Amino acid sequence: MKIEEIKKLIIKGEGISLEFKEARESLPESFFETVCAFLNRNGGSILLGVSDSGKYIGVSPGRVETICKQLADISNNPSKITPAFLLHPEIIDYRGQKLISVLVPASSQVHRCNGKVFDRSVDGDFEVKADEAIKNIYLRKSSLYTETTIYPYLHESDFVDGIVDKVRKLIQINRPNHPWNMLSRQDFFSVSGLYRTDAATGKSGFTLAALLLFGKEEAIQSALPHYKTDALLRRLDLERYDDRENIRCNLIEAYEKLMSFTAKHLPDKFYLEGDMRMSLREIIFREVISNFLIHREYTNAYPATFIIYKDVLEVKNANRPHFYGKLLPGKFEPFPKNPTLAKIFVQIARAEELGTGIRKVYKYIEAYSGGKGLEFLDGDQFTVRVPLNERVATQVTPQVTPQVTPQVEAIVLALEGDSTRDELQSLLKIKDREYFRKSYLKPALEAGLIEMTIPDKPNSKNQRYRLTQVGLKLKHKKLPS
Repeated sequence: MKIEEIKKLIIKGEGISLEFKEARESLPESFFETVCAFLNRNGGSILLGVSDSGKYIGVSPGRVETICKQLADISNNPSKITPAFLLHPEIIDYRGQKLISVLVPASSQVHRCNGKVFDRSVDGDFEVKADEAIKNIYLRKSSLYTETTIYPYLHESDFVDGIVDKVRKLIQINRPNHPWNMLSRQDFFSVSGLYRTDAATGKSGFTLAALLLFGKEEAIQSALPHYKTDALLRRLDLERYDDRENIRCNLIEAYEKLMSFTAKHLPDKFYLEGDMRMSLREIIFREVISNFLIHREYTNAYPATFIIYKDVLEVKNANRPHFYGKLLPGKFEPFPKNPTLAKIFVQIARAEELGTGIRKVYKYIEAYSGGKGLEFLDGDQFTVRVPLNERVATQVTPQVTPQVTPQVEAIVLALEGDSTRDELQSLLKIKDREYFRKSYLKPALEAGLIEMTIPDKPNSKNQRYRLTQVGLKLKHKKLPS
């Protein structure tokens, strides 16, 4: 959060979506009651180190890190917040004082703090005691987030083999100290919100979010017959398409397919930030694709499209808007349309925290393609338009250098379809893996003759390699007619 935003919040004062708390040496006792109330209402921001009157008194510098760690640990403790909801505090230097900002999104579930339900009003937090009032919160949540729909007859056998373990491994790699890493399989499903019990009906089971994240294609189609994503390339044939990927798989695999489709048809421009090389294509389109998948209203049959034109990439899907208009960095309040899906994507590092991802796209788009015309539009359809200039749209891969080594030529001639490294080594009869990597695989990748099918996960056990358009041209040129 930027200093200007903090200043605006302090001037605005406390309200239904903003709470100030003094926390000079420790977390105040009422902190998690406010967290619970925000989760149950419309979300909000908590500023630690600010008095009720808006005076910034700061958090003791020697206690900031401890308080942040305590906050994160306790927020994921089911004995405090049920269901647990992991929070990510942000330390802010404001006018010589240390403040801690905590963004609490609206949750798709009803939460309790110390066994009690809290809700939020303009006057602050209040405990909800009446059964009817608690039931109304459940009804409000169920109508707001269709991802929480329970499917009592959905079982793990309906999930793609190994996909749950894959997701948990990604969490472990990206967040080694994440509390979820210590949970049993069933506890992981419950704490993450993928398996729940509806207190209003008594039904228990996996949710629509779990089905979308992990489900086999046939299981998803049985629940959502209209579900699919059309990825199209329309540079020459604007009536139909130049290339197409019809995606009906779960969201974990759909993300990988869309990233591969993007890598196939858009270049990865060389870019240095300081002395570090960065992949602008991965940074920009990771956020575009994750937003595209996370913010879709999956019970709506409006077609989801991901289309690369000559001068723009445009994605559209069905949406349940919280705001109508253009989303600009720092000028909108982040609101998760599917909080459970968003939470999983954040934990496996395929999305940023709410609002941060859009800032990144705006930050790097000018370096990638000039930046004119970038749009994130919230409405009945969620729409993203990423500008592509003529060079970006046509320079799919770098030009092939005339000096192609015999090893690189050999791998190009041998490669048919999508092949694993072991399959390629076997075809070329090379036993030394390191020699194959250095003399064959790496040079061919760097020359733009071949590409990975999962570019954002180079070490994936499911990694395959295929020829690029430039590689295909070289192969046709070398093969006898």
